[in-house]
Amino acid sequence: MQRVLFHETIFGPIRSRRLGVSLGVNLSPLDGKVCSFDCLYCEAGYNAQGPGTTGLPSRERVAQLLEQKLRQMREQGEYPDVITFSGNGEPTLHPDFAGIIDDTLRLRDELCPHAGVSVLANSTMLHRPQVVEALMRVDNAILKLDSGVEATMRALDRPASPAFSVAGVVEQLAAMGPRIIVQTLLTRGSHDGHAVDNTTPAEIDALIEAYRRIKPREIMLYTIDRRTPEQSLCRVPREELEAAAARITTATGIPVQVSA
Repeated sequence: MQRVLFHETIFGPIRSRRLGVSLGVNLSPLDGKVCSFDCLYCEAGYNAQGPGTTGLPSRERVAQLLEQKLRQMREQGEYPDVITFSGNGEPTLHPDFAGIIDDTLRLRDELCPHAGVSVLANSTMLHRPQVVEALMRVDNAILKLDSGVEATMRALDRPASPAFSVAGVVEQLAAMGPRIIVQTLLTRGSHDGHAVDNTTPAEIDALIEAYRRIKPREIMLYTIDRRTPEQSLCRVPREELEAAAARITTATGIPVQVSA
């Protein structure tokens, strides 16, 4: 079984396709996965691997480790372009997520004021006001929308909550408006004998309608980059991503960043 990628709370820095030199913050266990999606393409594997034994890092521990790493980088004359919350699961599930964001912004301002703070989130916790407020304080709230079609979203992202829906999350994202970036992964393949494909013209049309409603400041369009737990999924060629991006920008007026 494919397992989690990150075994540290603060990891990197790494070169991100989308964000530059990124210092990572993992709010999930170090030996397991906690997520409200169970995506077919998740590089950290399926949720079936379990939450592990280490538990979620405390707010105090995250701040201590982040300060230590930032001071070390500053002494070496190295600075991250961005501090990025990602890791082995969904960061906004952490019960102290808002406080951790406060600590991170304070440490960023003190130790590397030119760095941005980004959160890669799957949009499932936008019903929590404290999560939304925290996301609105960071430089880059990068929020997921993989499909504008309910059945495709459920097949690809496999949300844990039956109440989570495309219609609901589009309205929640629209309420955050131009402060956010919407992130969409395009891929195709099959799972349990059923085709999964969010790259068709009808799928792009549905995404365009959703983007028009949300009006984000930017859209990030990308594809798989590492091994995925559902091995039939394929990497979409850059030319196809760029063609979809051009169509989306023409239809919405929203800039699209392509990563392949």
